[in-house]
Amino acid sequence: MAKFHVIIPAAGSGSRMHSQIPKQYLPLLSRPLITWCLDVFYANPKIDHVHLALHPQDEVWTKQLSNNPKLNVLRTGGDTRAQTVLNTLEKIDADEHDWVLVHDAARPGLTDELLSKLLDALQDDAVGGVLAIPLADTLKRADASQRVERTESREDLWQAQTPQMFTYGLLKRALLAAHNANHQPTDEAQAIEFLGLSPKLVTGELRNLKITYPQDLLLAEAILAVDMNKHSEHQ
Repeated sequence: MAKFHVIIPAAGSGSRMHSQIPKQYLPLLSRPLITWCLDVFYANPKIDHVHLALHPQDEVWTKQLSNNPKLNVLRTGGDTRAQTVLNTLEKIDADEHDWVLVHDAARPGLTDELLSKLLDALQDDAVGGVLAIPLADTLKRADASQRVERTESREDLWQAQTPQMFTYGLLKRALLAAHNANHQPTDEAQAIEFLGLSPKLVTGELRNLKITYPQDLLLAEAILAVDMNKHSEHQ
């Protein structure tokens, strides 16, 4: 039976947050942001292993931040997200047909319901796929002086989220092909597309946002605070 592995690339600096520490360690409701991501995967019984890919010189991570029998901490961070994921694939013990879910270290709003929805939708799929949401905003393309050059159609456009889920063998082959062609995919789905395949889009939720700018952290805090209040009311 195929196993389910999670890879969390956590080797970036998060420069757009203007923080002294990598954004995955910023406090979110008194806890490091990364722990919110990890806990969702720890709690899901289908997930067998969670591989955390740190920068080789990461001095912030300690076992005190998060520790669980599922967790495998690796110093496999590369210069790009794609390289980090490929480095990690080469270090883990997985079968060709095992599933690998790659999730952003700074995306703390994932819920067990969303994770289960993705697993159920893709575990029998021939290609795999991603959580994503249809674009709702009007898109403007800018010129060199930051004036509107034209309005782009948003029809059939989706905003990719994570986790992104593909089999170990397919994902490794796709990332190697992209690397050898000097192609730098910005997510795993783009690497799969490079092989001529079409990942499935599984509808996600706005709450599964990625923390990129300081105001994103405030929004995530508000969302998670509501979750905590609902949980306490039902106890």
